[in-house]
Amino acid sequence: MVQDLRIPTIKRKDKLQIYVNGKPVTAYAGETVFSALQASHYTKFNRSKKLAAPRGALCGMGVCFGCQVSINGVKSQRSCMTDVEDRMEVEIDET
Repeated sequence: MVQDLRIPTIKRKDKLQIYVNGKPVTAYAGETVFSALQASHYTKFNRSKKLAAPRGALCGMGVCFGCQVSINGVKSQRSCMTDVEDRMEVEIDET
């Protein structure tokens, strides 16, 4: 089992489940999709249009657009600006 990267001493809100490419991932109310992905070791979110190179988040605050994913079927959503919701479906380009 892969270790969760969250700081264990921080008190969290309600535990939620999101699905990343169909796989269950633990998230907590109040977290962004980006935070939940990072805590679960996801670092590549999409690919550059020109070179098809893997892209990850640079800023984590909605400026760079490097963290775009599909959320509940809606493409090009900034994961750092979207709060998790229980049973949310997230699609990323892992290849």
